[in-house]
Amino acid sequence: MSKVVVAITGASGAAIGIRVFERLLARPDTAPQLIVSPSARRTIAHEVGPAALERLLLTGATLHEHDDIGATLASGSYPTAGMIVAPCSMRTLAAIAAGLADNLIVRAADVHLKERRRLVLVAREAPLHLGHLRNMVAVTEMGAIVMPPVPAFYHRPQTVADIVDHLASRAIDLLALPGPREALAWDGGEA
Repeated sequence: MSKVVVAITGASGAAIGIRVFERLLARPDTAPQLIVSPSARRTIAHEVGPAALERLLLTGATLHEHDDIGATLASGSYPTAGMIVAPCSMRTLAAIAAGLADNLIVRAADVHLKERRRLVLVAREAPLHLGHLRNMVAVTEMGAIVMPPVPAFYHRPQTVADIVDHLASRAIDLLALPGPREALAWDGGEA
């Protein structure tokens, strides 16, 4: 069973991180590990609803405390198939770029970079200033994949949930997990 780390930070777009976690939880070959920052808890309650995080935990999901830098995920000897930070705040992006592993999210991301494991950062901010862009370049040069949550329309989404689901599927697909890929293809209909 592949362990995948999912981190949710306080940037807007908490539904994307929740959907990533739900989709990974539904896979029989994957054991997702969850980290939620204090700011993310507030954003989840505001954007998705106060009970959203509790519903995830009722599934038996593994939740690691944000400040527990001694957790298993903080060690390179703990095998994982990758990590997705969704959404990834600019603060978290900057900390990853600078190697400031002061919490479990940044430390786990740092471990993924040093161990050359897949790290997908769903960087959420607009517009971007030069510091944001430089941090994106820095983490990309270190081996991370920066995936801003830019919606695609070729699959003809009908709801915001369709857009969130597609973004979550795309982030998971970037991990290149074994088994069937997420359904992302254009259906071939007229544009």
